[in-house]
Amino acid sequence: MTDFRQEFLAFALARNVLRFGEFVTKAGRRTPYFFNAGLFNDGVSLRALGRFYAEAWLASGVAADQLFGPAYKGITLAAATAIALAEMGRNVPYSFNRKEAKDHGEGGVIVGAALEGRVLIVDDVITAGTSVRESVDLIRAQGAVPAGVLIALDRMERGQGEASAVQEVRDAYGIPVVAIATLDDLMRFIAGRPDLEAWQPAVGAYRDRYGAQ
Repeated sequence: MTDFRQEFLAFALARNVLRFGEFVTKAGRRTPYFFNAGLFNDGVSLRALGRFYAEAWLASGVAADQLFGPAYKGITLAAATAIALAEMGRNVPYSFNRKEAKDHGEGGVIVGAALEGRVLIVDDVITAGTSVRESVDLIRAQGAVPAGVLIALDRMERGQGEASAVQEVRDAYGIPVVAIATLDDLMRFIAGRPDLEAWQPAVGAYRDRYGAQ
């Protein structure tokens, strides 16, 4: 596990974004861990999160010309990632969409840079894939090319079928999905932390029961 993945999970744990206990997912599954990216909700957290997103993208090797943040969560994530990249010496444009088009001022549904070239979608997680589908359609409608999706955590668990939500996006659109960390990374993280080792059997059992192949 590379340093930034380990650092990200440790940071998420410290910020209470990553928690261990007994939780129920939206799908009704009992899970021993919970990840809520919405709790990265202050300046220090957002600055660090942007750096982790930037590092994950640069480490992935996925080629892209700009960032796109789907409304609403993706807006701040794309902006934070763009700032972090600029601090690393890589200045890339970014944009986001409105939920409803404006008919005055600059108009339209896109705010920020015009969608051109290869566009990387930045979001928190992929669940049903609705946000990705809407983003892909919007990017293509503007004549640009969706280059991939960048997310915080890949839970690596099955959706409605045998594949995970991330795998379904890859298969449906033929684009890569890059995660700062995955469930496999999380399991290795737990194994390396004496204070969390007690959760290893429960997380492993959850992976065995609900994990995608």
